[in-house]
Amino acid sequence: MKSDISKTGAYIGTGAGTMLFALFGLLPGSLLGGAAGINIAGWLFGLPVESGLLARSIVLVSMLLGVLVSGILIVTATTTCGWLIGKLIVATRHAKIFTDHSHLASAERR
Repeated sequence: MKSDISKTGAYIGTGAGTMLFALFGLLPGSLLGGAAGINIAGWLFGLPVESGLLARSIVLVSMLLGVLVSGILIVTATTTCGWLIGKLIVATRHAKIFTDHSHLASAERR
């Protein structure tokens, strides 16, 4: 039962992270990756960057990499938060059950 609650929390965190990525991570990841790609192409080919195939492919790959890194970070962070919340719920339930049984044990000794 312990692992089911933490797994459920992780799944909820994954779903929330996917939604947060779609809302807040897709565009900034693409923008920052594209800016990094333009800088890399500028270092390789000189500024201003011409619209050659190699320069465009460098910008495309860096944009995809920016989106990928953004997605991995957001979804991993929210999955971890959901898993930790699930573990916290399990721990508080366990502590509550433990304290309830300790009162019963002390009452039986009297």
